[in-house]
Parts: sequence; C-alpha cells; structure tokens
Amino acid sequence: MSVLVVEDLVMRYGGLTAVDGVSLTIAEGETYALVGESGCGKSTLARCAVRLATPTGGRISVAGTDITRASRRALRPLRGGFQLVFQDPMASLDPRLTVHDAVAEGPRIHGRYSRSAVDDLLAEVGLDPSLGERLPHQLSGGQRQRVGIARALALRPRLLVLDEPVASLDVSVQAQVVNLLRDLQDRHGLAYLFIAHDLAVVASLAHRVGVMYLGRLVEEGPAEQVLTDPRHPYTRALVDAIPVETPAGRRDRPVLAGEPPSPVDRPPGCAFHPRCPIARPSCAVTSPVLAGEDRRVACPHV
Repeated sequence: MSVLVVEDLVMRYGGLTAVDGVSLTIAEGETYALVGESGCGKSTLARCAVRLATPTGGRISVAGTDITRASRRALRPLRGGFQLVFQDPMASLDPRLTVHDAVAEGPRIHGRYSRSAVDDLLAEVGLDPSLGERLPHQLSGGQRQRVGIARALALRPRLLVLDEPVASLDVSVQAQVVNLLRDLQDRHGLAYLFIAHDLAVVASLAHRVGVMYLGRLVEEGPAEQVLTDPRHPYTRALVDAIPVETPAGRRDRPVLAGEPPSPVDRPPGCAFHPRCPIARPSCAVTSPVLAGEDRRVACPHV
C-alpha cells in the first residue's frame, strides 16, 4: 500500500522555483532516498511532505488522505500519521524540556500520554528510560538523535520524513542510528522519505532512490541499480564522487565541476547541460522528462 504519494509538486518562493513538478510514491515498509547537492530542493520537498510548508501546486497524499491544502485545524488530528526527524537534534529539541517531556509532548497534546509508554519508547530506540530526566545538553549527539526519533514515533506514524538525520553524527554513530532506523522499519512497517547527500549511507538503507537537480528529479529507481549502474550523467558524477577507502585511509574523489545554476535564472532546456560531459546542442533547447517505468531517467542520450 502507498503511504506517501506526491504528484507534480511545485514550490515557489517569489521568482525562485525550489521544487518543480516532482512526483514520487513510497510504499509501506519502504525507504525512498532523495539525494542531490545542497540547494536542489530536497529539504523543501520534505517540508512540504509533512505540511510544514504549503506547496504552490501539485498534490500530497498520506495514507490515502489528501493533505495538500488542509488547514492547520484539519491537519492537527492527522499529524500523528506523519512526522519529521531533523538533521540537528540539538536545535530541534527544546533545551528546557527533559527527554521524557520532549517525547511525551505529542501524546499529551493528543490526549494519549502514558508514562510507561514513553519509557518503553525510549527503550525501543536504545536509551535507558532513566535518561528521561536529563536535559538535551546532557546527552551525546547520538543520544539526542535517538530522542528525536523517539519523539517522532510517539504518535505511531506510518511515515517518517528524515531530513539528513545522521549528517551531524560521527561515522560510527551514524551506523548505529541507521541500524536503529532499519530495525524500527522492520518492526513497524514504517515508510521513510530519507533526505541525504551521503550515498554510502543511502546504499545501506534505501530501497529506492530519487536524484534531484535544481528542483527536478533526473533519475529514479531501485537503490542498487541507481547506485551501481547510474544512467543520468549527474547521478554518475555523484556516484563517482563517493570517497573510497585505501590502505592510507579514506580518500575523497573529484566532485562534479562547476556550481549548480541559480533556481532564479534556470538555464533553458536541460538545467544540467552547462555541467554535463555528454551535452549536445539540443540539450540547451529541449527540457527532458523522466522516461521509463521501474527505472526512470530524464536524459534521451543514455
């Protein structure tokens, strides 16, 4: 069953188009990773998906309910079904609330609070319930992110939108949190929209991958296929830039040359053509669309 359905989503801020006609579907128990360079629109899409922002156009449906234009009042009873986990747990947690109170906040608002349920939830994310009396600054970064995950799970959602949830953590802690997310998904059948730029993390968690460039999807498909056999030149550049481990240690590889164009002054035709190694004259004229079924690519030359 589809938990999240996004259709032709558009988000504009004045003359800037942050998201430009994106469609995607996430099934129960599935992780859909959205990747791309900073500024490509993936975090804006994440905010729209949980209605922290109201899109300019398109449609968003969660568990069969259209939430695209729902008012704040109409959204309130629905919010338990979709929650957001932020990149920086320290910034997203109220420094005045104890861990227990932070996790209990949602259930209290919705009249579903139980002390034992909060303690059980802390244990489920790998925290001793005794930590419930501590304040966020008394925890490590990994512990704070576990609190953020527990808080998101407190109303038993069907969809979690995870916006770079391990980017601020040490590599060893990243692996622990990714394993936790995988275990929680297996246990509860959660659907994840996973926003990331680290393709190594994506490879360890995602079932499907969507690649965004300047507000549009340029490639989408099963994670293993996209990451091992990238077809769009932009996806290929991202995969080629994944750091490699050598006997001398971790070595970064060359990243894509140039900077993404401004969303305010989008190039005509294919937005990627000024940086594309296989660009042809027609690429500056014709704007490609995603083509294919299970594996979709927005490039007629691959």
